[in-house]
Amino acid sequence: MTSLWKISGEKLEKVAAGSLSSEDKLESWIAGDPAILGLDIMLIGRQVTTDFGGRIDLLGINREGDINIIELKRDRTPREVVAQVLDYASWVSKLTTKRVHDLAQKHLGQPLPKAFREHFDAPLPENLNNAHSMVIVAGSLDSSSQRIVEYLAEECGISINTAFFNFFADGGHEYLAADWLMDQDEVAWKAESKTKAPWTGVWYANVGEGQSRSWDDMVKYGFLAAGGGTFYSRRLDQLNAGDPVFAYQKKMGYVGFGIVGEKSVMVKDFLVDGQPLLSLPLKQSNLGHDRDDTELAEYAVRVEWQKTFPLTEAKTFDGAFANQNVVCRLRDPQTIEFLKSAFSTSI
Repeated sequence: MTSLWKISGEKLEKVAAGSLSSEDKLESWIAGDPAILGLDIMLIGRQVTTDFGGRIDLLGINREGDINIIELKRDRTPREVVAQVLDYASWVSKLTTKRVHDLAQKHLGQPLPKAFREHFDAPLPENLNNAHSMVIVAGSLDSSSQRIVEYLAEECGISINTAFFNFFADGGHEYLAADWLMDQDEVAWKAESKTKAPWTGVWYANVGEGQSRSWDDMVKYGFLAAGGGTFYSRRLDQLNAGDPVFAYQKKMGYVGFGIVGEKSVMVKDFLVDGQPLLSLPLKQSNLGHDRDDTELAEYAVRVEWQKTFPLTEAKTFDGAFANQNVVCRLRDPQTIEFLKSAFSTSI
């Protein structure tokens, strides 16, 4: 059970747990911004009807073209909602690329490629629904249902998880707190290992050259950065000391290969030879935006660059792996072989 405390002077005051008047509100909030679940997906439709008469609360698609099922517990028992979401998954697993296009056209009122590009700023993958995932949204699960979900995810490699939402009320204000039954990144990784190419331990990271960060700064001072919200910055937490990583700049190609030196920290705490990074001459001075805000600040992970190229000399080829996530596992064998040659590494 999640607890919430308000800091009042030198004291902590517990905020009373409340209740949401309607789970339809929660569905609308998630539909409006799936990022509150920590999911980088685009919604295809709400109350999507299956061929056997069921109604999926929310159906989405991620950057890789995989389908996401989100189901709210509502008034059903936990076991009922677990069985229901598995039933929906049995239907989703059979959806062809054409069916996904048709469903999107019906619910979005526009072609999926157009909606996808507007949302992700990337082209829609040619083949869709190579994998699917399930998320149950609930206030709590009974121990039996929890064991079932954990067994399916941890032992069977099925991408299923539960997001818990708790509501609090204090002096006319309402608060929403979210948490996961299991680490969602680990659940996704175990499921991917069942359906995708084996992972060799190599990471992919986006440079994100723009208004807040400069590739030249990253090369000069040895780091990768992300920020503007924990949805982005916490992705750097996946990188650990010793991890090999290739850096990619959107619409250009791969520009760097290095070895992670240490875990990410807030950029204001990142040191270069004992000096604060933000005190050094930076090409992009906005790197220190919201420097004291743990939610919005930039975070930096140290990287010992082995080989880098200017953005204008980025390395790529037709069909090279590219992804909009800040950090993800690099699995594509063809891309890895290309990068080994381009960056003169034998990883």
